[in-house]
Amino acid sequence: MTEATLTAVPAARRRTKLLLRRLLQGIIVLWAAWSLTFLILYILPSDPITIMLNQGEQSTVDPAQVAALKAQYHLDLPLWQQYGLALWDVLHLHLGQSIVSGDNVTSLIWQSSPATLLLALCALVLALLIGGGLAAGVSVLPPGRLKSGLLSLPSFGAALPTFWLGLLLLQVFSFNHPWFPAMGNSGWQSLVLPSVALAIPTAATIAQVMNRSLSEVWRRPFIDALRLKGASTGYLLWRHVVPNAAIPLLTLSGMIFGHLLAGSVITETIFSREGLGRLAQSAVLTQDIPVVQGVVLTAATVFVVINLLTDLLYPLLDPRIVLGEKS
Repeated sequence: MTEATLTAVPAARRRTKLLLRRLLQGIIVLWAAWSLTFLILYILPSDPITIMLNQGEQSTVDPAQVAALKAQYHLDLPLWQQYGLALWDVLHLHLGQSIVSGDNVTSLIWQSSPATLLLALCALVLALLIGGGLAAGVSVLPPGRLKSGLLSLPSFGAALPTFWLGLLLLQVFSFNHPWFPAMGNSGWQSLVLPSVALAIPTAATIAQVMNRSLSEVWRRPFIDALRLKGASTGYLLWRHVVPNAAIPLLTLSGMIFGHLLAGSVITETIFSREGLGRLAQSAVLTQDIPVVQGVVLTAATVFVVINLLTDLLYPLLDPRIVLGEKS
């Protein structure tokens, strides 16, 4: 074996060990998110069976009917037994059935996920264009009032409540000027207003992170050296500054996408869109425990997968960074 080969073997083992540690951490995150949701829902004063029966037209609820339904869904068992049975089903990739509708939870999530993921993806692309473009443009401006004013925009955007922004967009672009539909999932036009409402707060976060990162990269010695060699500002910005400044943004990628999924609950409710957000909202209102846990587990899985992919992408974007040793 050559010296390079001997050096590569421990490095490969170290990367494998760190990757397995990340996988273990991801499993712990999934278990904690699922368990916490379970406990919160089960300590609520009411129960899904009573809520479901009270939604009917009958004025009184038959105690025998309540007892039979609770026994069917194991709600009459002690908490630890309910937890054990539910966890055993999850470990066997069975998320259970909706207490309200009786539908398979996996099927409900599978049907609702595409619309929400498409909305989150459109909002993410729009947020990157707005936030990243604003930060890149401001970074090349000379100090002055214009630059100070533009730098204050991300803080303003981050402070805008998603529900207020959504209602404002509906009022202006659906009711006053019927350019886009106010509700539904039909056509690309129905994606525009929800994507904008979801993207603006996220774009503000991206712009804030990129502003700090771009300022730091512009001050690095290699940028000054390239300037002395005659490199233009535009070349430096897109060839060297933006790629280096975007690396710290990967650290927030999981949080950003998680924020988009969480924001979809409000956005899909405002714009009457079908998706995971609406599914979660209706399940929480009726305390449909299996559905809520399934949605939480799905969102947590997306978060874990994105963070794992982020760890794998770091060394590809910057060879100086070793997996698990980001500075």
